[in-house]
Amino acid sequence: MLPKDPYMLLSVINTALRDGKYADLNALAAANGADGKNIEDTLAKVGYIYDAGRNTFLQK
Repeated sequence: MLPKDPYMLLSVINTALRDGKYADLNALAAANGADGKNIEDTLAKVGYIYDAGRNTFLQK
């Protein structure tokens, strides 16, 4: 289960992506029963965007 708090979510997501557990955000979301677009929207509200090339969320 992924955290609801956007900053905790950011930490969990970026750590999992950085550690290479998942090929991309959609793979991570699917493995956790979540929606990648919903994760992107949640993190965009606190100033982060997904960079698919780097496979990480970066501050806008």
